[in-house]
Amino acid sequence: MRASLTSYSDPTLRAAFWRGWWACAPFVVAAVPFGVLFGVVARDAGLDLIETMAMSVLVIAGASQFTALSLLQENASAFLALFAALAVNLRMAMYSAALVPHLGHAPIWQRALMAYLMVDQAYAVAGREFEDNPAMSKGEKVAFYFGAMLLICPLWYGATLTGALIGESIPATWSLDFAAPVCFIALIAPMLRSLPHILAAFTSVVFAMLFAPLPTGVGLLLAAFVAMLVGAETERRIAQRRTPA
Repeated sequence: MRASLTSYSDPTLRAAFWRGWWACAPFVVAAVPFGVLFGVVARDAGLDLIETMAMSVLVIAGASQFTALSLLQENASAFLALFAALAVNLRMAMYSAALVPHLGHAPIWQRALMAYLMVDQAYAVAGREFEDNPAMSKGEKVAFYFGAMLLICPLWYGATLTGALIGESIPATWSLDFAAPVCFIALIAPMLRSLPHILAAFTSVVFAMLFAPLPTGVGLLLAAFVAMLVGAETERRIAQRRTPA
């Protein structure tokens, strides 16, 4: 079945779209405060409303946006801020590679839209759904992914706008910064299903702390690389033991 947005009148594709939408719904609790927090911090850092919204609309990645913003506040060069943001956002390349077997058949314009709207939450729920339901058709996979993305992304824009407009009136005692760690814990926890996943997660935490003194973003990249090696090697050894001699 050729995946096309124009074919979503098909009840099966509509059902897949809404499954994706509802699968991402729990993340709204964390994503909205996180977006509001970015809007508040961006205005406090000196960005005007247009600059704040442009950053959220063009980047759509809270971790990268906060990284760039913190460096700019410390009077770092625009080049360093951009490099650090790109380094933090390199995980999106890994997300894309993991989803190619499921979504790579889609027309180029749909893949471009998917790439633009790629967010952690959509990747997490889609990856889990595709793994749990291998019988899904190509069209259902595309519909599910669009459903997941089209809930989170508009809310991110709206939350940023809200924070930018009412930021100064939000009491400091509200501490909206809880949203980021809660969101990432909710994303990662359901994916820790096997020993390789658990060891990779543990390794990433340990090495992220060891590499903390390195420049912003570099330590996280190195920790992620080491974690992937550990996870891949663990998976290889488990598969080797299962293979009859």
